[in-house]
Amino acid sequence: MEKTKQESFVEIVETALSSASGITWDGCHKIYILMDDEQVAYQKLEGYKTLPITGGSLELLQSWWDESCGLRFINAVSTNEEDPNAGYDPIIEQGFQY
Repeated sequence: MEKTKQESFVEIVETALSSASGITWDGCHKIYILMDDEQVAYQKLEGYKTLPITGGSLELLQSWWDESCGLRFINAVSTNEEDPNAGYDPIIEQGFQY
């Protein structure tokens, strides 16, 4: 049986959440799954409201996705001391529809 886009979204996001430290959203289109405590601290310094991973994190990410503008995406963000930009890993790329 072929998976639905909804199932794909859930599986992709659940995999990232399973080893994450937190989540954050800019209120428009940038949704981040924070993969380490350093990223949680960094995002707080940048002014983002960060939340710990809980049993309701998947549902919260889905609601943020639904409320976001068309440019929305979800990235997993890990600390990379040598190249901070290399720490961004696309989980759900812009343009994905479910």
